Amino acid sequence: MPLAAPKLDDRHFQDIVDEAKKRIPYYIEEWTDHNVSDPGVTMIELFAWMTDIILYRLNQVPDLHYVKFMDLLGIRLKEPVPARVPVTFWLSAPLEAPISIPAGTEVASTQTETEPSIIFTTDEKFTIAPPKLVSMVSSIVTEEEERTIALHDPDRLRRGLDTVPAFTARPQDDDALYFGFEEDVSYYFLGFDLTCDPTGGAGIDPNLPPYVWEASTGSLDEPWARCDVDPGEDNTKGMNVSGRIRVHLPEMGKHSVGKESLFWVRVRVLQRGEYETGMRPYRTTPRLQQIGLSTWGGTTMATHAQRVNKEMLGVSDGSPGQRFQVQVTPVLQRRPGETLLVYDGEKPEQWVEVPDFSLSGPDDNHFTLDSVTGELRLGPAIRQPDGTMQRYGRIPPRNARLIFRRYRFGGGLDGNVQAGILNTLKTSIPYIARVNNRKPAQGGLDAETLEAAKMRTPAMLRSRDRAVTEADFEFLTREVLRDTGWGQYRVKCLQPRPARESRVIPGQVYVLIIPHINDPADRLRPKAEQLDLEQDEVYDRLMAYLNDRRLLTMRLDVRAPAYHWVAVRVSIHAQEGANHARVESEVLTRLYRFLNPLMGGADRQGWPFGRDLVVSDVYQCLQGVPGVQYIRQVELFMTSAGEGPRGDTVDTIEVVGHGVIVSGIHEVVFS
Repeated sequence: MPLAAPKLDDRHFQDIVDEAKKRIPYYIEEWTDHNVSDPGVTMIELFAWMTDIILYRLNQVPDLHYVKFMDLLGIRLKEPVPARVPVTFWLSAPLEAPISIPAGTEVASTQTETEPSIIFTTDEKFTIAPPKLVSMVSSIVTEEEERTIALHDPDRLRRGLDTVPAFTARPQDDDALYFGFEEDVSYYFLGFDLTCDPTGGAGIDPNLPPYVWEASTGSLDEPWARCDVDPGEDNTKGMNVSGRIRVHLPEMGKHSVGKESLFWVRVRVLQRGEYETGMRPYRTTPRLQQIGLSTWGGTTMATHAQRVNKEMLGVSDGSPGQRFQVQVTPVLQRRPGETLLVYDGEKPEQWVEVPDFSLSGPDDNHFTLDSVTGELRLGPAIRQPDGTMQRYGRIPPRNARLIFRRYRFGGGLDGNVQAGILNTLKTSIPYIARVNNRKPAQGGLDAETLEAAKMRTPAMLRSRDRAVTEADFEFLTREVLRDTGWGQYRVKCLQPRPARESRVIPGQVYVLIIPHINDPADRLRPKAEQLDLEQDEVYDRLMAYLNDRRLLTMRLDVRAPAYHWVAVRVSIHAQEGANHARVESEVLTRLYRFLNPLMGGADRQGWPFGRDLVVSDVYQCLQGVPGVQYIRQVELFMTSAGEGPRGDTVDTIEVVGHGVIVSGIHEVVFS
């Protein structure tokens, strides 16, 4: 049972007025008119109103003490987190010489009369160079039905001296045409100018060619990643007529095709199971007479932030505990090179930011920076019991100049812009025609509020920066993910208990993470790839952070949960005159929202881990749907991602302890 903290004074305005009126007969017997219109009663109400204000302020003393206690523990409000997004820079024309896009290049949204522009800056220098095609091969099937490699001469094709088939004479599934590069062409926007023999490539729908562009990743698990081809960027009609195909490449790695280890880009014939509606297979292979290659731009990561370089903070007076203020706040989390420089001569000294001065010695070049207020503090000097002064951190010499080398400001939810919003290049770069973001920006979070920090304090006191219990792992994981823009992900820690039927590894700990999805439509019907936990730098940082705080006997495994894909077929009888389309839409919306790992379950916080699904849950979810007279039958099916009902029906879908329910494709049948 929680401790009930009493108010310091629980009287209100009316209580004070009533108490004052009760005392009137004891002091002034002649005063008998106690109506609201009496001037004396007006004075009493004024006195009660002023007293009520004093009591309100007095009752805020516990909140003040709580905040001061948080300050004593060193708790600070967390700075905002900036959104990140890949931004594509389009060249005005293919160039023969490399061009560079400097780090810190600013791109922004369109500024209006009422809304300021949202500014992003590129994270790293990105160079776009003309690619050199060094190899070209085809993966085909021989008459003996064996897959082999056919070599082509790229120089002769570049000059139009050969005509080569792209695939097998009658293209088979997974036939592919490979283009090999010695240089890394990751994130390039490549253009393939193809001169095609019009007698080849018969049988397909020219508007729905049955192939896909892919690039080598260098990974053994998933060696190929799909490339994006914008609508209208392939005018070859499935390589039936001469034209150009422009392809956005992902991050690449070397891969071996035949005996050559290169950076490969390929166009692969789809398997029949990968066909979209309306696709038809090739009857004859496309034939290429000439191939030209050009670079039309590239894509690099940008962050919702602006830079401030070499800001002069002030001059040291030689005293301990000095405080300085940066000009623009809030300051984003610092990166390497974003630090304080102290000039006591021509050569500056670089100082190191620390969370506090508790471990700082008198000769340590340390400082602290409050990201929200922008206050920079130098080490204090504290008097000891024996009368001596103990310095925590070095003091810059008198008249030394303090310059912050570089910092970033920005961040927040405003940075989570939709695709196509960033369309203005604020930093002029020759030969860049336009910019845009082909994907929505993600990860932006506002600065932490005081109420959120109050909720964080008890968890921090329980964990004490170490991971022992399940709650400790969940709290520390959220701390790391929040600082990197992953803060809205669902986190669950499981420590398997020994059981008779299973063998449990002693000390095994699983941290399960369900990725957050910004787009409400995708959140309602997430795809399998959106729910996967990407193995990137944030994952490595999280593993290192938790490993430093776990017990030595614990074995840590961070992964996505087990997803149980479910399809539901509902037979309903609609009310007379009801709009069937509207009823079906409402039923499906409820099903997709309820059977959802991010927003499902009875509390709409995501389907509970390890919670089985039974038929009665679906009946309860669909109660009260407008236009439904009654539900005739509910059928549950175990399915896979993107699939509808299949196989036999089940009454209960059992979910393992590390699993959640995800919706496949549901069906509504009217009877």
